[in-house]
Amino acid sequence: MAKSNVQLRACSECDLISELPEISPGEAAHCPRCDHTLITRQRQPVHHALALSISALIALMMSLPFPFIFFEANGNRETMALPDAAVTLLEQHYGFIAVIFWMAILLLPTLFLLMVFYLHLSIAINKPFPWRILIARSLSRLQPWMMADVFLIGVLVSMVKIISLASIGFGWSFWAFCGYVILLLKTSKDLDGDWLWRHIADEAQTPETLRAGHTALSQRMTGCHACGQINAIDEHGRGLCSRCHEHLHVRQRYSVQATIALLVTSAILYIPAMALPIMTIVSLGDTSPQTIIGGVLILMETGDYPVALVIFVASVVVPIAKVMALAWLCWKTHQPHPWRPEVRLRLYRMTEFIGRWSMIDVFVVAVLVSLVRLGNLMSIYPGPGVIAFAAVVIMTMLAAISFDPRLIWDAADNQQEDSDERVNAQGSA
Repeated sequence: MAKSNVQLRACSECDLISELPEISPGEAAHCPRCDHTLITRQRQPVHHALALSISALIALMMSLPFPFIFFEANGNRETMALPDAAVTLLEQHYGFIAVIFWMAILLLPTLFLLMVFYLHLSIAINKPFPWRILIARSLSRLQPWMMADVFLIGVLVSMVKIISLASIGFGWSFWAFCGYVILLLKTSKDLDGDWLWRHIADEAQTPETLRAGHTALSQRMTGCHACGQINAIDEHGRGLCSRCHEHLHVRQRYSVQATIALLVTSAILYIPAMALPIMTIVSLGDTSPQTIIGGVLILMETGDYPVALVIFVASVVVPIAKVMALAWLCWKTHQPHPWRPEVRLRLYRMTEFIGRWSMIDVFVVAVLVSLVRLGNLMSIYPGPGVIAFAAVVIMTMLAAISFDPRLIWDAADNQQEDSDERVNAQGSA
């Protein structure tokens, strides 16, 4: 089969094949049908990635050993270091929340930064380090689960909740953590995946018969989600990427079924998440369980309307909206007459982006539990609702990941094909 040197990409969100233009540093190429970013270019990508990843790791290490937050009430003083949140949760027998904290705030971001450093160092010194392809394939899978920025907002919300009850101060670790969050976000945002894969593994030439402006599915091809290489698929819609050896499917297997199952699980867990207390406040010997809605009402009573709105939207509205939006998108993939697929794709992108921010309330509990420990004078303990709520957030995130947005465009393409066939039939008549 004849080959072509033209670089083509199949959009991971609408499946349209596009010819990639030559772009300059600081520019990006977007899909002409759905505006999804296909590739970006950074100035001096090796030095840029190495500098950011090293700086982020240093900032993270500086945020661990020193005091993070000070809490003082009635002459009693408590100091919280960043690792204390997970340790306290373990002592309270809330290991599930402690694992989420360690994974989302520390372990996964650290692993991501080390991977970025490892890959770009290999390119910088021109040495083919082992497992480069496997590591590069794993980068995009880690990004949705890194929540250091969400935790930082949770810390600020926690301070608003208790600032009227005690004096609050920030230690050196807090400011180092702020720098770590900024550098982590910058590293993740500026990562030039296409350039990285060009220097890790050679891209196979595409067949000359492959046409831009048509979907990969219509040409019995599919794009690799890991490296972008367009590959042929067999009669069962499966294949193996010739560049990174990723297992390929023409569409995510059982995408709609998996999404619906996860949404049903989320809806069931949402009931105890709202009904059970997420934390219990002990003040002067009095015990006061607090649900998510109860916490919002208390913030409104104290006049903290902006924070109350943030918690209400993130913890109450967003989970319900995600379940309803994804359920609607699953239903519409089977509709014969879809309406404006680009609007539905924007809805999907929104649900995928905002889902992780519902974890704010979980991190608020983690901070308050580890910080407010003054016995009967004032203490905060986690409640069973926080486990159910964390599970809701994880399930809705998995549901968004399981849903294949290309199904939206498949329905639109099928409608267009049916319309063309009717026009041709009328013309023949």
